[in-house]
Amino acid sequence: QVQLRESGGGLVQTGGSLRLTCEASDRTFSRGGMAWFRRGPGKEREWVATIRWSGGNTYYADSVKGRFTISRDNPKNTVYLQMNSLRPEDTAIYFCAGKVRYWILSNVPTGEADYDAWGQGTQVTVSS
Repeated sequence: QVQLRESGGGLVQTGGSLRLTCEASDRTFSRGGMAWFRRGPGKEREWVATIRWSGGNTYYADSVKGRFTISRDNPKNTVYLQMNSLRPEDTAIYFCAGKVRYWILSNVPTGEADYDAWGQGTQVTVSS
């Protein structure tokens, strides 16, 4: 069974940056893609960004567009989330997720049910 391991969370001041890393234990998602979700205090888990493994197409939630960048390293089976201009409302547990199946470009997978495997999460705290 594939495993996903996140790292890179921490405490940062408003306006600061962090880079999250998610390592997959194998190439299970090489035909699909990977994503980041987050769950803030007292909130539901929400989609943040997705990257299609083949072609590298990226997709973002409006709340992070222009501030966050998702990228991948194929040989390392690793996905990154570069987070800049962080705000207190970005405080959350960030989860990595993997999707096995290919999808049509216009049908971006943004729901939790679209993904097949999850990491344990990494805490990001942005102080004001």
